[in-house]
Amino acid sequence: MRILLTGGTGLIGRALCREWVTKGHEVRVWSRQPSKVAALCSGALGVGQLKELNDAGPIDAVVNLAGAPIADRRWTTARREVLMQSRVHLTRTLVDWLGTLSALPRVLISGSAVGWYGDGQDDVLDEASAPRQPDFGSTLCMSWEQEALRAKALGIRVVLLRTAAVLSSEGGMLARLRLPFSLGLGGRLGSGQQWMPWIHIADEVGLIDFLLHRDDFEGPVNACAPQVLRNSEFTVALAAALHRPASIPMPAWVLKLALGEMSNLLLTGQRVQPRRAQELGYQYRFGQIDAAMVNVLAAAKTSG
Repeated sequence: MRILLTGGTGLIGRALCREWVTKGHEVRVWSRQPSKVAALCSGALGVGQLKELNDAGPIDAVVNLAGAPIADRRWTTARREVLMQSRVHLTRTLVDWLGTLSALPRVLISGSAVGWYGDGQDDVLDEASAPRQPDFGSTLCMSWEQEALRAKALGIRVVLLRTAAVLSSEGGMLARLRLPFSLGLGGRLGSGQQWMPWIHIADEVGLIDFLLHRDDFEGPVNACAPQVLRNSEFTVALAAALHRPASIPMPAWVLKLALGEMSNLLLTGQRVQPRRAQELGYQYRFGQIDAAMVNVLAAAKTSG
């Protein structure tokens, strides 16, 4: 299979490249730095402009995961524009280019996030649920998805991947939390009662690959584990896996002062269920947090 991937040098993209190259798929990564793609993405071919692919033969599938990191700095006006450009405008450019092709890919799997639902409080949410209390993160996801959905008019199957916090030894949220928790400095955020959906990197990759081959499915899918936890439960599980206490909470006012509106990512949450993944028969490798934590932290220790 010939796959075009955006966001290939990111955490999920690198893991996907390893998986697909090992399986013998031909992976091409659209990147701002194509010369670095082969080294970062298991030998995948980097392309700097989509037009380079016009005469390279038909593409079977497109997986669109590109986007500047959403949680690495405050959401200033300039940063909001970067986040919009790297998700919404890039996806618009991608779909516009797909519309110029004589041979269309069968599927577009386009990234989004469980933040699409906004602050869900204690409501149980699945893919049929409407957004709750919107904020910048949720409106960003909505705009992102709308651009991807334009590919339906071209006759392409569109899957909207609403991803939760990804647990990996190679980066992401857990990599940031590992040091303070290892030092016994971790604890709940705010009240700790906010819901905190998550997914192991192996299941993120597994679910994307699974959806790639399910020609009978389109629309949104929640990429999260079946076990959804409150923040306080998540922090206890992480501390236990590291054999440390989780006794130093971070007050909500401190996070709001330091992060501004971006603190919503930490202080609000979604009680999200992966209903469609389960209905389709996807089998989770890590559906429970304790096993997921042990696996990720063991991998981090081995690599570190």
